[in-house]
Amino acid sequence: MKVCVLDNDVLDPVVAPTYVSYGAMFERLLREAGAEWTIDIFNTTQGHYPDSFADYDAVLLTGSKADSFSQEPWVVELRQRVDSILAAKQKLVGVCFGHQLVGLCMGAKVGRAPQGWGSGRMTYLWHAPEFPQAEGRQELSLLASHQDQVLELPAGARLLASSDFCPVAAYAVDEHVFCVQAHPEFVEAYSDFILNKRRETIGETIYQQGMDSLAYGHDGVQVARMMVAFVEGS
Repeated sequence: MKVCVLDNDVLDPVVAPTYVSYGAMFERLLREAGAEWTIDIFNTTQGHYPDSFADYDAVLLTGSKADSFSQEPWVVELRQRVDSILAAKQKLVGVCFGHQLVGLCMGAKVGRAPQGWGSGRMTYLWHAPEFPQAEGRQELSLLASHQDQVLELPAGARLLASSDFCPVAAYAVDEHVFCVQAHPEFVEAYSDFILNKRRETIGETIYQQGMDSLAYGHDGVQVARMMVAFVEGS
């Protein structure tokens, strides 16, 4: 199988030597989850795209520090590209910014979370225990970092995960869309870096709660297995 990763950010130079890019972080995670795919990574902030999405079995949208509703030219172009992918009903996976951008393209309201920043390890109710590779679970925990959210379930979508903080934490549309707000590709050390980088922005209370939460582990690999099963249709 061939998967196209649309990488929607450039990492801070301090951590780039370790993590390379969000696309690379996803490739590592998907390999750990059992993906034996050809994975091509394109940086959308630099205007890089494949010649044709039709050459791929699925497209994955990474996170970004940008707003999905931004009028920055590269974000506008990305929304246009995602519109075409949705119209073709090609398999599409979105994470954080990608989750929000897909929701926006489907007509849902997206904006600042009224509760403020979501940071560190967060736990969600999982509403689809029968979902491939969900293994009957009823909740999951993931590492998060976001101030925007999908504020309403997109039309025609099924709610997969929710919490009081993030009511639309994951959703799916038939066999062609699977989106998650939090970051299965994050590791604790990267969340630690992000929390420290944004300490002044998010405030001391959220910072301390986020740092304390990192000791409890997360279900990133399990969610990646769901993504692999979704892409492979198994």
